[in-house]
Amino acid sequence: MRRSPSDLTPPVGVIPATAHAVEPEGVPFPRLLPRLLLIGGAVGLIAAFVLTVEKIALLKNPAYVPSCSINPVLSCGSIMRTPQAELFGFPNPLLGIASFAVVTTVGVSLLAGARLPRWFWLGLQAGATAGVVFVHWLIFQSLYVIGALCPYCMIVWAVTVPIFWYVTLHNVIHQHLPAPVGMRRLAAYHTVPLTVWFLALIAAIGVRFQSYWSTLL
Repeated sequence: MRRSPSDLTPPVGVIPATAHAVEPEGVPFPRLLPRLLLIGGAVGLIAAFVLTVEKIALLKNPAYVPSCSINPVLSCGSIMRTPQAELFGFPNPLLGIASFAVVTTVGVSLLAGARLPRWFWLGLQAGATAGVVFVHWLIFQSLYVIGALCPYCMIVWAVTVPIFWYVTLHNVIHQHLPAPVGMRRLAAYHTVPLTVWFLALIAAIGVRFQSYWSTLL
């Protein structure tokens, strides 16, 4: 039985399943971003939730020692008691819970085949940029002002940086953001800047607490 052309046309408002797989030519990581948003968002959400629980316990009992206070350098308790831990008048992890919940939801939506409009990607870009700037401010405060590190906070750092990086690359490749052609070509070497970024952070931590690390040898 022959089918008419109308039978082959999807209903109005329905996106063919194959349309979700369409990517600009040369995209090296078409499936990486959704998984990164899902996994990175979930990991960040768990870390932010644990930090919130620890903060509540510390508020209830000032003598409480958080589970992430391991030694003089890896000490969440030292950081939780500082003004930097409540920059906007409430515990910073609450921002993480809200933000990473959104990131995780976006990852799930993309894996389910959702096609998000340009304005949504620009909003996600604004949030990711604000997040990475805030994280680097916290890194500076931890290293050079407070002089201590929070293991759970470092988990948040570790997921925020790649989320920002790959959201930015996605927006550049899909031309949601204006960028020179060279920036689009950088996508072929997308792991190199990210590796350098992490190595720089590790080096900064190593140099800042070198005197302490040397006592462990």
